[in-house]
Amino acid sequence: MPSQENWVSFSSWADTYGELTTALGQHIIVVNNFHIAKEMLNKKSAIYSDRPVLQVGGELVGYNNTTGLLRYGPRHQTQRAFFHRVMGTNVAMKDINSIEELETRRFLKRMLAEPHNLAENVRKTTGAIILKVSHGYEIQEKNDPFVAMADKVLDDVTQATAPGSFVADLFPICNYLPEWLPGAGFKRRAAVWRSRIIELVEKPHQLVKDEMAAGTAKKSFTSSILEEEKNLSTADEHEVKWTAASIFSGGADTTVGAIMAFFLAMILYPEVQKKAQAELDAILGKETLPKLVDRERLPYLNALTLEVLRWHSVVPSALPHRVMEDDIQSGYYIPKDALVLPNIWKMSHDPAIYSTPMAFNPDRFLGPDAEMDSREVTFGFGRRICPGKLVADASLFIACAMTLTVFNIGVPNGARAKGDLKPTPGSISHPTEFDCVLTPRSKTAAVLIQNEDMD
Repeated sequence: MPSQENWVSFSSWADTYGELTTALGQHIIVVNNFHIAKEMLNKKSAIYSDRPVLQVGGELVGYNNTTGLLRYGPRHQTQRAFFHRVMGTNVAMKDINSIEELETRRFLKRMLAEPHNLAENVRKTTGAIILKVSHGYEIQEKNDPFVAMADKVLDDVTQATAPGSFVADLFPICNYLPEWLPGAGFKRRAAVWRSRIIELVEKPHQLVKDEMAAGTAKKSFTSSILEEEKNLSTADEHEVKWTAASIFSGGADTTVGAIMAFFLAMILYPEVQKKAQAELDAILGKETLPKLVDRERLPYLNALTLEVLRWHSVVPSALPHRVMEDDIQSGYYIPKDALVLPNIWKMSHDPAIYSTPMAFNPDRFLGPDAEMDSREVTFGFGRRICPGKLVADASLFIACAMTLTVFNIGVPNGARAKGDLKPTPGSISHPTEFDCVLTPRSKTAAVLIQNEDMD
C-alpha cells in the first residue's frame, strides 16, 4: 500500500486497471469514480457504513472511540445524533456562525499585527472556533494549554490513521510483538499518542462540568448535552466526551488545510483574488465586513470556496468503509469485510466531471453549465459523511470573504510564488509550506480591522 500521496497512486491504478481496483489480495477496493461511489456508499449505505479495525490508530491509540472511526452500530448512531442536535441544521448553526464570524475578525486583527505569521494564526483561529463550539472554551492569546494539547493530537491523528502507514494494520499479529523488539517501535509511539488523546478528551470535559457547577459555563456542545440530559449514564457521558473530542480531531485540522489552500491559491492565481475583491466591493462596499448571511449575494466568492475544496482535497483518500455483507457492484464481486477506499482526490480531479481539473477556476461553478458542486465529494459519502460539514464549509467561506475584503494576499518582497500545489502526506493533507504576506488593501481597510468589535 503506498503511503506517500497514495491518492495519486490509486488514480494511476484506475487508469490502468479500471474504476474499481483490488489491492494486495486483501480485498481493499479503491473507488475512483464518483458515480460508482455514490451508488455504493449512498444508495447502499446500509451495508457500506462500517469501519475497519485500525490496529494502531484504533485499538492501540484509542481513536476507535471517535465518531469517524467508530464501528457502525448504536455507539456511532448516538454520536451522530449528538452532532446533529448541535450542528446538523441551519437553525442550530446560527450560534456557531456567530462564533465563526467573531473569531475570524480576531484573525484579521492578528494578521494586521503579524502579516507574516499566517500558518500559526490560521491554526489558532480554527482551534478557537472548534474549542468554543465543543466546550465553550475561550482560548488565551498566547501559549494556550488546550490549543497546544490539541495541536499535538491533530498531528498524531494524521500520522496514526494514514492508509498504509503501519504493517500492523494489515497484519494484526504484529500487535503481539514486545515493544523492545526491532520493528515494534509503533507500539511505543502509540502509547504516547494514546496518553495525549485521553488528556484531550478528559480535561476540557471536566472543565465544562466544573463551570456548570459554578454557574459560569458558556453555551457549547458539551454544556448543552449535559444540561438537556440530566441523568446521563456513565456510558452516555463517555459518548458525549468522545463526540466533543471528535468535533476537534475531525474538524480543526481539515479546516486549517482548506484555509491554507485558499491562501496559496490567491498567491498563484492573483486574477481570481482581484475578481473576488471586485465582487465584494460592488456588493458590500469597502467599509463593511461580510457575514455568512451575505453568501447568496456573493456568487463568485461562493464559487471560489467550492473551488478551494475541489482543488486541494484535504482528505484525499477517505477513511475506508468496511462492507457488512457480500455485494455485486459494476460486475465485481465484493465480499463481506472488504475495505472500500473512496479516492476523493481522483473524483475531485476527474476530467469527466471537471474541465481542466488541475487549474484553479471558480467560474466552473457558475452559469447554466456549472459543474458539480465539489461538496458532493469533499465531505464523504452515505452514513459516513462528515457530520461537521456545515461548520467547516461556513468557516472556510467567512475566512475567504473577510480576508479578501481587507487584505491583499501576496508574497514577501523578493520572493517568488511557487508554481504548484504540493500537498503533505497523511490522512489529512495540507499544502506544503509557502511564503505569504498579507497587506491591508487601504488605510480604510486597516481602520476597519482595528475598529471591529471583538466581543
